[in-house]
Amino acid sequence: MTNSLLVLRIKGQVNLPHWASTTLKLFNLEKKYRATIIQNKNDSIGMLNKIKNYICWTDAEISLVEELLNKRAYKIGHIKFTEDDAMKSGFDNIAQLAHSISDGRTTMSKIKTLKPWFALSPPKHGFKKSTKKMYTEKGILGYNKDLGVLIKNMI
Repeated sequence: MTNSLLVLRIKGQVNLPHWASTTLKLFNLEKKYRATIIQNKNDSIGMLNKIKNYICWTDAEISLVEELLNKRAYKIGHIKFTEDDAMKSGFDNIAQLAHSISDGRTTMSKIKTLKPWFALSPPKHGFKKSTKKMYTEKGILGYNKDLGVLIKNMI
């Protein structure tokens, strides 16, 4: 089990209860198909379980985090996050930053130049499972071990 979780918002903003909207804003998941990386703590797990009908999450693997940082990380002003920006943040390269985020030593919100979320596109070739059911019911919501494949289709 890793120290960080990759969280993806699946459902949109229509007919969303106020309590769920507030919790999603705390995770910086204000729009559909946004992803973020959070630390794996008991209070975070409790919040994720509260909004599990709107999101899915999995353990943040280093390779997936590095791919997200290389292809979908942006600075304020919709400017691409580069190796130079990682060096200005105190890391040697993006791979070291990905390793640090995946291990839970740093968070995306602590890096001032980096936006704390990734804007993804809908998955190529569509969803293979239902977006209305939990992972245990042959859907994709909740804790999802196969989320890495879906994220790669969305990058």
